[in-house]
Amino acid sequence: MTELATPPVEQEQELKRISHWIGGRIVEGESGRSGPVYNPALGRQTGAVDFAAVEEVDRAVQAAKAAFAEWRAVSLSKRTGIFFRIRDLVDQRREDIARILTAEHGKVLSDAKGEVARGLEVIEYCCGIPELLKGGFSEQASTGIDVYSIRQPLGVVAGITPFNFPAMVPMWMWAPAIACGNTFVLKPSEKDPSASLYVAELLQEAGLPDGVFNVVHGDKVAVDAVLEHPDIAAVSFVGSTPIARYVYETGTKRGKRVQALGGAKNHMVVLPDADIDMAADAAVSAAYGSAGERCMAISQVVAVGDAGDRLVEAIQQRLPKIKVGDGMEPDVEMGPLVTREHRDRVASYIDGAREQGADVVADGRETGPDGDGFFLGVSLLDKVTPEMDAYKDEIFGPVLGVTRVDTYDEALRLVNENPYGNGTAIFTRDGGVARQFQFDVQIGMVGINVPIPVPVAYYSFGGWKNSLFGASRWPDPATSKVDLGFPQTR
Repeated sequence: MTELATPPVEQEQELKRISHWIGGRIVEGESGRSGPVYNPALGRQTGAVDFAAVEEVDRAVQAAKAAFAEWRAVSLSKRTGIFFRIRDLVDQRREDIARILTAEHGKVLSDAKGEVARGLEVIEYCCGIPELLKGGFSEQASTGIDVYSIRQPLGVVAGITPFNFPAMVPMWMWAPAIACGNTFVLKPSEKDPSASLYVAELLQEAGLPDGVFNVVHGDKVAVDAVLEHPDIAAVSFVGSTPIARYVYETGTKRGKRVQALGGAKNHMVVLPDADIDMAADAAVSAAYGSAGERCMAISQVVAVGDAGDRLVEAIQQRLPKIKVGDGMEPDVEMGPLVTREHRDRVASYIDGAREQGADVVADGRETGPDGDGFFLGVSLLDKVTPEMDAYKDEIFGPVLGVTRVDTYDEALRLVNENPYGNGTAIFTRDGGVARQFQFDVQIGMVGINVPIPVPVAYYSFGGWKNSLFGASRWPDPATSKVDLGFPQTR
């Protein structure tokens, strides 16, 4: 392992330089530009990440292009063997990866481990690539003519990934792409880039040929270089909606396949017949887990009828029990936000909501821990209306809004009229209403008494409307509890 990608030491004082991974080795940046990397819990810069120039992105693409011919010719059985070794190494080093995530992103260590576990599930799914790549065959489609289809790799493909899941989202991209025979260029978030280098070393250790996986760091210069490069066949992106739209339009204009996932404003509808304690547990868990920095977080509850008062009271009672602090501490449930600027932006919505007529039930600025970290405690806004900024915008922080309506139809209309369409949930004891909601709602992922309906590895992840460009269970209320951890499938 190289020093640049080793798990961070909690009391580390020196700034580390974080460079690119091209052709199977660390390559220091030559652009003369870099960006700061922080430990959000301490509010202190711990590293500097090199920003790639156009020429450096091209170097990574050329390394991937040179590796493609040999990699696509590797047999499926050998490819599978490499993926089993990748799976084993990621599993063995999941603690190391999680500590890197907590040190640079700020999420609590248990949540970081959950992120790695969900990424690992996709790697495990890709271990079955021989079955997944089967084609089709039709004998005698016409007289004396047989027809068959085969699945072939595209070539060099790229991923541009967000700060909130610096291990999982890249795994969701590079694992299927590489398993299918493509080579990959990753442009991770510049806010928490070290995990990508650590994983690159694991892939090399597993036997992945040099050049098949490459990492370039940077800002818009690197993003544009990826989108405009003629040798990149496809791009996958996760981030905000304005940038997702830009990535989709820029990439497709140049003939690339593009899937670009944008922002979200996920609503959770609570009907009067719902188990209020269960709904409150779910709302608290889904709103404040990972400090609300999840594209599938519940940021808006829609309380129907007399559910409103009971639900707000139940949520309020749970908030003082949430411990906010350094994610490395084992009893902490919610860590800091990723940067000071983002923390301040999220906090501004509290005063904005009050000025626009909402009730501030809990103000996170009054409950966050002392120190220089980028902390904000949990906030709860009641009587939020659709005209307010706190309702319209993706806040992406630990701020939960409650909107009150009289009927199911009003709640459904609010969800369907929202420009985002990532995820939604309904809490009710009525199976018929739940089924009707699933049928009527215009959202990509729907949970029935499940607040964060993230699909398992063998189903696609995708929202509707402005949440995507390009491409049920009945739990026992007795098991309900507040759990800000990452949603698990095992």
